[in-house]
Formats: sequence, structure tokens, C-alpha cells
Amino acid sequence: MKPISTLDWRGAGEEAGDIVIRGARVLDPRSGINEVRDVVVRGGEVAELATPGSPPEAPDAEVIDGAGLHLLPAFFDPHVHLRTPGREDEEDIETGTRAAAAGGYCGILAMANTDPPVDSPADIEALRERAAREASVPTGFMACVTRGMRGEELTDMVELRGSGAAGFSDDGLPVRSSRVLRRALQYQRIAGGQIALHEEDPELSGDGVMHEGEVSALLGLAGIPTVAESTMIARDAALAAYEDARIHVQHLSCRESIAAVAAAKKAGVQITCEVTPHHLTLTDEATRTLDPRFKMHSPLRTEADRQALIEALRGGLIDCVATDHAPHSLDEKEVPFESAAMGVTGLETAFAVLHTDLVLSGLLPLEVLVERMGAGAAAFDLEPPALVPGSAANLALCDLDVEWEVGGDGWESRSENSPFSGRTLRGRVLVTVAAGRIAYRNRAFSVGVAA
Repeated sequence: MKPISTLDWRGAGEEAGDIVIRGARVLDPRSGINEVRDVVVRGGEVAELATPGSPPEAPDAEVIDGAGLHLLPAFFDPHVHLRTPGREDEEDIETGTRAAAAGGYCGILAMANTDPPVDSPADIEALRERAAREASVPTGFMACVTRGMRGEELTDMVELRGSGAAGFSDDGLPVRSSRVLRRALQYQRIAGGQIALHEEDPELSGDGVMHEGEVSALLGLAGIPTVAESTMIARDAALAAYEDARIHVQHLSCRESIAAVAAAKKAGVQITCEVTPHHLTLTDEATRTLDPRFKMHSPLRTEADRQALIEALRGGLIDCVATDHAPHSLDEKEVPFESAAMGVTGLETAFAVLHTDLVLSGLLPLEVLVERMGAGAAAFDLEPPALVPGSAANLALCDLDVEWEVGGDGWESRSENSPFSGRTLRGRVLVTVAAGRIAYRNRAFSVGVAA
């Protein structure tokens, strides 16, 4: 697997300075460490996990007082929308990666459903050049599976990979044709790279705007049944098994889909999947308000679905957490629910929301949350963040006790269509280190020089 730092960002060409984080509780489920240590970062790597108080071999280092704080492996998000090119009024590489850094992320993958879609080597090369100038954290770019996301003709997958595409996805739309997807899975053997799938049968979802169930019936809104998602997962898993290929299922939302993924994994299919913070913490009951900030695809489902997702994440059936960060302008959201765009932001709130609603409530151990928030890297052939000597220094320093109001201090993202806006959450990222460079520091946090 490649290091996350091999993705494009503006820090890649700079020399990383030394950093010492003193007295933080280092928690890394992958290495099994959960102790108070002084952590020394040198040359972009974790150099030492020293006994607290011992003088570091880094006299000119930037020193951070971590007493009472937790130092975690930073997070990785395999599902982000940066809206570049075409809708920079909603988000761009600079603002989206600032939001990622503020949320504790050391790397992200940007989806290809832009305007125009990313479906040529020239598109990938242009985005990578922009990221090298503008991105605060390493950023990879997905390319479309089909030209123009029309689902009819495959892109030049080999050439796209050669230009640096991180993988392939028509996210926002399903690959409707079984024949086309089968061909894509065949070409995957030559091109390499993961294929990430938006699982939806449009013949079943139709004009639905929310989950099909009691709430949609009460509101008189067209619903999207769970089988619109689960039957496509079953189809695509069968194709992947037949072609001995691999797939990644995006934004899992319901019990039927969990069952489809479980059956596929049991049968030996190379399948990974993700779940979002909003599907883990919200249900379709939130849509009773007709607030478009609760409108997304896949839609919010029932409490039984939410509990099943939590259990599947806790048990490892769901591989990772992804935000599906989807910025929208105010004029796309401040309209009637039926007409509003689908999608919500999530990079700046993901950890805090899941820590508040799942960890503090006892539904999910902190260690599991931390591991799953970095595990999306492995699904795309990247090394998950780790806190061991010699590993790339991808770190998130967090205060698990601080309370803060979502949006109260503004946003790093250009958009503010968060379903958690105005909520008080407990736990916040104070510093993010990506490949040994400080990518984000909370405004109230101070540093000094090691003595």
C-alpha cells in the first residue's frame, strides 16, 4: 500500500519541521497503544513515543502541550465532494481541504461528479496540479466509471490510472447497466484501482425524496424504498464475484443492505463498504420538520436501520466511516423539501458527532471509532494512519471533554448545509498533522519551542 502522503497537496514539496507533542494520551487501536507519551515528529515521520518529560532530540521543534488531551491517528475520508470544477461557489479544493483538516483528516478522496464530470486524463492532471497548489491535506481524485456519467460507455480506465486517478466512481448516479459494470470490472484487472458504487435502482427509487415509510406517508412525500439500495448491492456483488473483481459500496443506509454485504463477504466477494455519520446518528424522524438539511442520498432511514448500522460498524462488517461531504449553496437548500438538493456537509463535524452520540452513549468504543475513521484508506490501496515510530506523522490532537456549538465559530467549508448546525457537541480536534506538517490548528491553541 502507498502512503497517504503520495496524494497531491501543497505540503508535498516542503520540508517538514520537527514537532513535539508533550503528555498526550496516545491512542492507536492498530498498534495497541493507549498510554501517555511525548511524541516526537521528525522529517515527516513519528520518530519517538517517549516517556513523558524526557528531553526530546529536537531542540528547535515546535512544542505542543498535550496534557489532558488525546492524540489519535488522523482520519481518512474516501468519499468527499469538492465541487471542482464547475461549482466553486459551493466548495473548492482550498476550502474543502481546510474543512477536512479542521475535522482531523490527513487525507481525502474527491468524487468525480463535477460539472463537467472528471472523465479524461487531462481532467485528472488539472485537478492534481491544483491540489499541489491549494490543498491543505493530501487529496486524491476519483475518475468516472462511464463517460459523462451517462452509464453507457466506459472511460479510458488505464489511461486515467496512469494520470493518477485514485479509483473510479459515478457517485451521484448508479451504474444502471449490468453489462457496463461487468466490463468495468473486467478492465479493473488491467487498470487496477477500486470501483466505488452508488447503489440505487432508479426503477425503484423513482422520484423519491426521502425514506419510504411511515414518515413519508404522513408527509405525503414520495419515498425511496430500502430495496432500491439492497438489490443493487446484491447485483453488483454477484458481478464482482463472477469477475473476481473488487468493489466498494458507498453510503450504506439500511438493514437489507447490511444483509446483502454480509452474504457477499461470507461468499468470499472482495467487497468493502462505508457508512456516514448522519446515517449512524439520525433517522427519518428528523425529516418531519421538512428541513432540507436532512435531505440526502441515501436517505435517512428508521431507528431499526440506524441501530443495525451501528452494530455492523462495531462488529467490522462495515469497514469504514465516510462523510459523503456534499456542499450546496443556499439557493439549493433554502427551498421546499421536495425541490431541495440532496446532500449534507460533514468533514468538520464527523468525529465530534460520532463521539458525542455513539461513544459517550456507550454504543461504540472510542477505539473502534478511531480505527474505522482511518480504515477507508485501505479500501483504496493506501496505508491507514498509524501512530508507531517510522510511520508517516498523520495525527489528530483532540480534546474529548470540550463542548462547542456546531457553526458557532463559522465554517472552513464554503457551505453550511450541515444537519448538525446549532447542536452542542462534546469533543473537538484542536490540531491536525498531515505527513509531519501542521495542517490545522484551532485558533485558541498555542505552541512554543522545545527546551
